[in-house]
Amino acid sequence: MEQRNRPQVGVGVMIMRDGKVLLGKRKGSHGDGEYSFTGGHLEYMESIVECAKRETREEAGIEIDGVKFLCIANSKSFAPKHYLYVGLIAEWKSGEPRVMEPDRTESWDWYDFNSLPEPLFQPVAYSLEAYRTGKNFFDN
Repeated sequence: MEQRNRPQVGVGVMIMRDGKVLLGKRKGSHGDGEYSFTGGHLEYMESIVECAKRETREEAGIEIDGVKFLCIANSKSFAPKHYLYVGLIAEWKSGEPRVMEPDRTESWDWYDFNSLPEPLFQPVAYSLEAYRTGKNFFDN
């Protein structure tokens, strides 16, 4: 049977704490060297909120709360990879961010919205635009 390419579901979480946002520098995958939120692939039969909390724990070792929908994007910018990106926003609950997957993330830090590091991972740009403008649907 022929295997067909299908989009994957990626979940990203914009975590807020004291007016700042958590970003990590990616490494070893698409978007290497770019700054990104916590997040990853939605697993079979997992809720989107469960995915957000699990990925945040696995990647940064922190707990989040108040997870809400922010945006959705059809992301083809890393072809041949194709993602349906679900952007979420959440509040920091507890713990201090630390690198839990050193093969995938170089560092985690809290950044002011007026001085974000660059370059930003494409899905982060969707979420930031949604946060700033209210636009929540991107079909690129």
